[in-house]
Amino acid sequence: MAIMKEFREFAVRGNVVDMAVGIIIGGAFTTIVKSLVSDVIMPPIGLMLADVDFADLFVVLKGQDHFATLAEAQAAGAVTLNYGLFINNVISFLIVAWATFLLVRGINRMRRREEQAAPVDTPPTPQVPEDIILLREIRDSLKPKV
Repeated sequence: MAIMKEFREFAVRGNVVDMAVGIIIGGAFTTIVKSLVSDVIMPPIGLMLADVDFADLFVVLKGQDHFATLAEAQAAGAVTLNYGLFINNVISFLIVAWATFLLVRGINRMRRREEQAAPVDTPPTPQVPEDIILLREIRDSLKPKV
């Protein structure tokens, strides 16, 4: 049972929960980025390159050599090298990396501003009751003067 207690302590720590939230949001963000790349970025690029759909850029390694699309080649059982999908994935990675960089950069700037704005902590002066102050003054006045 000690291992279960240890695991529970580990699982409910703030960092683990934050990491889990990050993974879930990252999964959702990945879906958005894939859509951005395949539905928004790649069609205009393909149009500029004479109606080339990057998802259909492939080389047949084994099998019949004439397929119009990657789906046709895969349906026929051909072995293909899918470099167009690789290009899409590289672009997706670059977008995610850029977005992550901007996010971390923004967080670091906020932290720096907070550190600069935070006042330097000086130790508080202890509040001495008034009767103690009076007793000290009496003591000091009764000391023999040299």
